[in-house]
Amino acid sequence: MKHKPLKWLLYSQSSAILGSSLVFPFYLLFIKDIGASYGQFGLSYGLFTLSSAFVHLLIGKYTGKMGSMIFLALYSFGMSLAFLLLPVLTALWQVYTMQIFLGALGAVQKTSEKIVIADLTSGYERGQVIGHYHFWTTIFSAFAIITGGYLADLLTVDVIFYIGAVSMFASSLLTMKLVNT
Repeated sequence: MKHKPLKWLLYSQSSAILGSSLVFPFYLLFIKDIGASYGQFGLSYGLFTLSSAFVHLLIGKYTGKMGSMIFLALYSFGMSLAFLLLPVLTALWQVYTMQIFLGALGAVQKTSEKIVIADLTSGYERGQVIGHYHFWTTIFSAFAIITGGYLADLLTVDVIFYIGAVSMFASSLLTMKLVNT
């Protein structure tokens, strides 16, 4: 990628994907430990998906007014806070609340990322740039998932959440660099 903003987008979103991929495989186990049934687990993910759906509608309206880069930075910062809170959740209602928050943040990320990529690319190069972008972010995801498994064995799952929080916070700082370019 020869365009400087695209490189910074790749760096910021790779850091975000690194953080989320470290956490999410273990988050599923965490939710299972708090919930007592598959119904509660299903409700938890249903709340995630429903909040995401409604926020997609809202975020689409506001990215044009406020800029999609700022929403990507808010996503990463919000996820870093969520990852710090996850290890201290003890009640099912807290998990449900967190799922709504995570679903909303996921919608912010998905919509904003697509708009940023569309804004930074054009014409015939768009497909190649998007393919290159997703190749590298997926490589970061695979690396994080594999590393997370070994780190969970070596350390504790709580430490994985904290490492994910740091990675997400780094992503928010890198995205703010994009806002200022």
